[in-house]
Amino acid sequence: MKRLLLLLAVAALAAPTAAFAKGPDKATITGPGLDKAITIKGLEEPGSPIMAFAEAAGFFPAIFGQQPNPMLPGRPKGDLGPKYRIDYNVPGGDGTSFSISQDLYPYAQPSAVTYTKDGQEIFDMTTTGGWWSDAALKDQLVALGLPKTAAEAEAASSSSTSAGFFSSGRLGALVLVLLLVGAGTFVMRRRFRGNATA
Repeated sequence: MKRLLLLLAVAALAAPTAAFAKGPDKATITGPGLDKAITIKGLEEPGSPIMAFAEAAGFFPAIFGQQPNPMLPGRPKGDLGPKYRIDYNVPGGDGTSFSISQDLYPYAQPSAVTYTKDGQEIFDMTTTGGWWSDAALKDQLVALGLPKTAAEAEAASSSSTSAGFFSSGRLGALVLVLLLVGAGTFVMRRRFRGNATA
């Protein structure tokens, strides 16, 4: 009997925390090459889109901890590529909610990487934090609208920056023309008044 209890206790400790922990109901992804944020919503149920994404992004072990620990021992070496951000909304169950963020490096090699800062408040605890890698994460993100490659993301980001520059340049040119017209009108009126007085 004691041996059975011991085995049950060990199994409970080894079970994934995701099975017991409350997950997010929304994730918002922002970063280079995205015209608008990618938003994932869903029920907090196993297999739902939001839960599948949260699991691929390492949400549960990074937030609640897990044994054995599946997190990476540290930051992966080398250039991780463009950085994105994931913002999660986690319902508190009493009308409140918690905001948790992760850094996302979808183009890291050989697999996408996330980093969760420790000490973020959730429920009556703080996040464990750490680095995570998952081969399925990038495919999920591309299916949701992320550019397939880092080069495509950087090109899209550059074109949107250029478009913003030119649109603000047009606005500046319009303001300049209006100022010149106003100044010209002011000078003409003074001359006209001066001539009328003479």
